[in-house]
Amino acid sequence: MSELTAGETKYLRKKLGRKPSAFELDVVSAEWSEHCSYKSSKKLIRKFPNRSKFVIPGLASDAALLDIGLGYVLAIHIESHNHPSAVEPYGGSATGVGGVIRDILSLGARPIALLNALRFYPLDNANKRYSQSSRWLLRNVTKGIADYGNCIGVPTVGGEVEFDRGFSNYCLVDVAAIGISKREKIIRNRSNKRDIVFLVGGATGRDGIHGSSFASKKLSGEDRSAVQIPDPFTEKLLIEAVLEAVDRGCVNAMKDLGGGGLSCCLSEISETISKGLEVDLSKVHVKEDGMSPSEIILSESQERMLVITSQTNQAYLTEILSKYNLSYSNIGSVIEGKNLVIKYAGDVIMNLPSELICRAPLIDRDTIPPESKSEDRNLYFRERPSDLYKSILKVLANPNIASKKWIYEQFDHEVGIRTVLKPGTADSSVLRLENGKYLAVKLDGNSKQCDLDPYHGTMCILSEVCRNIISTGGKPLAIIDHLQFGSPENAHIFWAFKQSVRAIINYCEFMRLPVVGGKVSFYNENNLGPIKHSPVIGSIGLIDRSEWIMMPRFGSEESIFIIGNTKDEMGGSEFYETTGRAGNGKVPIVDLNDDMRNAKAVLRLIREDVVSSLHDCSKGGLAITLCEMAMRGGNNFQVDLDKIPNSCSSISNLLFSETPSRYILSTNKRKRLNTMLSAISGLEFSEIGMTTNNGSESFLHHSKLNSPVILTQKNITDSYENLGTIMERTPVD
Repeated sequence: MSELTAGETKYLRKKLGRKPSAFELDVVSAEWSEHCSYKSSKKLIRKFPNRSKFVIPGLASDAALLDIGLGYVLAIHIESHNHPSAVEPYGGSATGVGGVIRDILSLGARPIALLNALRFYPLDNANKRYSQSSRWLLRNVTKGIADYGNCIGVPTVGGEVEFDRGFSNYCLVDVAAIGISKREKIIRNRSNKRDIVFLVGGATGRDGIHGSSFASKKLSGEDRSAVQIPDPFTEKLLIEAVLEAVDRGCVNAMKDLGGGGLSCCLSEISETISKGLEVDLSKVHVKEDGMSPSEIILSESQERMLVITSQTNQAYLTEILSKYNLSYSNIGSVIEGKNLVIKYAGDVIMNLPSELICRAPLIDRDTIPPESKSEDRNLYFRERPSDLYKSILKVLANPNIASKKWIYEQFDHEVGIRTVLKPGTADSSVLRLENGKYLAVKLDGNSKQCDLDPYHGTMCILSEVCRNIISTGGKPLAIIDHLQFGSPENAHIFWAFKQSVRAIINYCEFMRLPVVGGKVSFYNENNLGPIKHSPVIGSIGLIDRSEWIMMPRFGSEESIFIIGNTKDEMGGSEFYETTGRAGNGKVPIVDLNDDMRNAKAVLRLIREDVVSSLHDCSKGGLAITLCEMAMRGGNNFQVDLDKIPNSCSSISNLLFSETPSRYILSTNKRKRLNTMLSAISGLEFSEIGMTTNNGSESFLHHSKLNSPVILTQKNITDSYENLGTIMERTPVD
């Protein structure tokens, strides 16, 4: 069934000079779906800066490539499986992992790490129906990601989770993958006439048919036929077979089968190699008899790759595939011209220019700014130690802040023995690389702030994800993004999307960071309405020396410093969310000059070996940052809040504001550190206290308080473990 609009159908007929057949409509509809064509967003995302000395241009299609030195390259990509995961969370999330792994594999790189970013409705909200559904989704999404990654032997090294009422009866599941290869092994997707086209891996079935169309409209029902079925054991064999074929020089061009199945894969690789393909669908190995040509070409069955090899290397390729007991089909060949010719049982059923199939007519969507959702006012609470104490523990127990141990302990993050900083231990994950360097990688998002102000909210995510890389000792090299919104046909939503894009352009141009890859996901909505605007940003950084790797844990008898100014910026804060004031306050604003100045200062301190521990100050604010560093180090702190550079109008705002560009660090070289920071023009910083291992209590002092706020390690830790407590006390749904 065609999903083309009336205008698109008219455009296609004009290009063809005739009425398209039903089969042609099926093929074009898949490729022209929003999910595959980016027809609403392509004009905008083309404006992203994408060049640097690390970026390898012109080779990557399914993933981005970064040159990390000594002949090694990194491949990185991010994907989502939102609609499928909302309908069938285990299979949807598992196949999301499999798909992004094959994107890395299609370049000839070995996958070495997985990350995820997840969004759910609150787990313990007063609306018990939606909370129960959310717990079911979280449990099964986590299991799907864990089982697939663990089975294929690729470690899940990091993640990010957010719970918000904007995801009623829905979820977002983003998965990023990283691969490594020698530069000369990267597949360049070049081919010659009479090269052979092989379909390799899992058999083609009726699962996932119209999956790309399913993901390109509002989720209005549980269409389980559009959800693919995972088979991680076949994926593991596919990884090893493909990499061996690459090593033996048997691969001229390669592409994974994702959204749109063969329809998109064949047309896109034909356009990439600038040659035609002739394929007979009756030669495809299938799961069941009686499948029609449309079902075969649209199926999104998993664990499949398209491999083009020369006639000379054909025997070597099939020998390798047989060695790994992988199914394969010789389905066609490379031909003259640039058309995609599809046959069935020897009869030609389609002969169209690949370029026509691949390039949907782009759409200029209307935009209308919405009425302001937040009031620019601050809400104050009684400034008493007991009230501040309760608020700190309440924010710590918020599942958005609390430990995600219940989730990441289900992932195998040790396999591959390259993980240096594991999930939950630092601001970003760190991996050991073959060239002697270390990779820092992180995903971040903030749906609350982006919903209130998509421009400044996105800027805050960019600042935070780069601070997370810096806080583990890395220098950010590149950005990836995944922009998730409701329907682009809604002018208010498309306005928000454009604001988010504008923020990425402005931040990355200023910081000279290339945007090397990403995804746009629209139509994330159901009958209850659209999700909150949910861009997810990833950053990749390098650490040259192991001694530069930093962790956020206080040592004993160290001086505590803060870099950055704290402001009355409470909009979208976890404090306001936790205390029932969501929708109020001003979203934080990133000062790009401060952000760059503070980042450079911190990196210099690390390189000069004057920092003992380091943590960025972000979600939850200063109070949460201090508590996390105390917990991880097993030491306490004495902090004088009067010494913190700030323009806050209350102590609660000082403790919980999420003003960007701030870092908390400790040192046993306070004089040298103070001298270095004092020499940086315009830098705001202060020494605010000491760490101690005496007793079990931490203290927050302020001149307006008659007594300090006192926090014990036990109270902090008990509150911080709340996510696990919620899931463990909940029966299996």
